[in-house]
Amino acid sequence: MTNDAKVKLMTDRLAKFIAYTAKKLPDDVIAKLKELQAQETDPMPKVIYETMFRNQELAVQLNRPSCQDTGALQFWVRAGAHFPLLDELADLLREAVVKATQEAPLRHNAVETFDEYNTGKNVGKGVPTIFWDIVPHSDQCEIYTYMSGGGCSLPGHAKVLMPGEGYEGVVRFVMDQMTTYGLNACPPLLVGVGIGTSVETAALNSKKALMRPIGSHNDNANAAKLERLLEDGINNIGLGPQGMGGKHCVLGVHIENTARHPSVIGVAVNVGCWSHRRGHIIFDKDINYTVTTHAGVTL
Repeated sequence: MTNDAKVKLMTDRLAKFIAYTAKKLPDDVIAKLKELQAQETDPMPKVIYETMFRNQELAVQLNRPSCQDTGALQFWVRAGAHFPLLDELADLLREAVVKATQEAPLRHNAVETFDEYNTGKNVGKGVPTIFWDIVPHSDQCEIYTYMSGGGCSLPGHAKVLMPGEGYEGVVRFVMDQMTTYGLNACPPLLVGVGIGTSVETAALNSKKALMRPIGSHNDNANAAKLERLLEDGINNIGLGPQGMGGKHCVLGVHIENTARHPSVIGVAVNVGCWSHRRGHIIFDKDINYTVTTHAGVTL
């Protein structure tokens, strides 16, 4: 297969995958929503969960996005240093977004700052956002796609704490943010907490945390314990699904962390709404693909 043919094939497959994730939630999100639904006893949260699942059924049946805000497209790319399309990836991803916007269709969510006009293609200066990791000695390309909504994961918060505030300060910051979100972010929420040495490292960690499978835990025992404690604390706020009250208001709490300077603790919070439109696809050097988030999808 020629290089141009590989570019076209990967672009087409990514465009179809992006459009698909606008309509069908990942398997782990569906499973968690069903788990939370089964634990509710009051009529209101039960009706809300039934409506969520009906929404999902109709999105697939009618072949249209399940939420009117199809978000800003963001990608986490772990590209092998020997992946054959490494040079073409950035342009390829932008073109895939344009194709998905036309074919899904996706709402036009790229507004050029200061010029104040909508590009109508979901691409613009620095949009879609692409976060890069280059993997040595690999010829694969692993991509997380994410529709970052205007009410949930785009309004994140980050702060640098003084070291004397300790992990109690981290908890206080997270809980303060979660009590202000209310129903605006469409709970139940997946809560990503990032800890690092500055606001930008903490913020990036908190976004990366949203890409993890629901139910996974940080491999550090202390961080995993804090995940569980925060999940219990946020659930005790009592928001419930869509902020209407209930037993649970989170899909999970994920903490991602990096080392920090001894004088600071950077902390950030980002959340994904119940319609957590994350996708994970892996391409080999011949552009064959494996999808881990959605069973049975064919592109």
